[in-house]
Amino acid sequence: MLNNFFEPIYTSTDQITALTYLVCSLVSLALGAVIAFASGFRTRQSKGFALSIMLIPVIAQMVIMLVSDSVGAGIAIMGAFSLVRFRSAPGSAREIVSIFLAMATGMATAKGYLGLAAVFAAVVSVIIILSGFVNIKTRDDLNRTLKITVPEDLNYAHEFDDLFEKYTKSAKLNNVKTSNMGSLYKLSYDVELKSEDDMQAFIDDLRCRNGNLEISLMMPAIESTVL
Repeated sequence: MLNNFFEPIYTSTDQITALTYLVCSLVSLALGAVIAFASGFRTRQSKGFALSIMLIPVIAQMVIMLVSDSVGAGIAIMGAFSLVRFRSAPGSAREIVSIFLAMATGMATAKGYLGLAAVFAAVVSVIIILSGFVNIKTRDDLNRTLKITVPEDLNYAHEFDDLFEKYTKSAKLNNVKTSNMGSLYKLSYDVELKSEDDMQAFIDDLRCRNGNLEISLMMPAIESTVL
């Protein structure tokens, strides 16, 4: 019974009928919707990208069916299509996985392996959904951009060294800019915190050193990279 579930609904020697094409297309669309839901679970996702993920399986299915005599050519074509997304905007790891999952699902349905495609898409989608509940703290989560405004008479070169040693693993001064007709300096640091729980205490201690002038501690800006 299980073996029959993973068998194709048609073989390479069979002629593709309208019914076969319709069934494969409906399964591709349904699995595409499942993949789109899993890809956008607990994360921001544009409506256009979700629609693209949902349609990729049926598009991949059509390409493979048209070049059924050369599966390699079909894979090469779909691989080229997949790069279009990342020529215009940077893609996250989840987006890349979702695209290749949708493509692989479409290839499976194109060859008639509907049961295999359903199990494959369901298993990977469940893993993607479960990953949304896992919050793993990485080194990048503790990296911050620290901006401090200090008066011109403050020797900022080593004024904060003891605080950096207490609250951070590393601190690097990146930029110094004058402000308010030269009466203030604006310092910009890249810091790696020891713990997120100490951020308020860190800021309070910095305020005592800079005369309670402006301080900001923010996530570092993401560099724009295009593949």
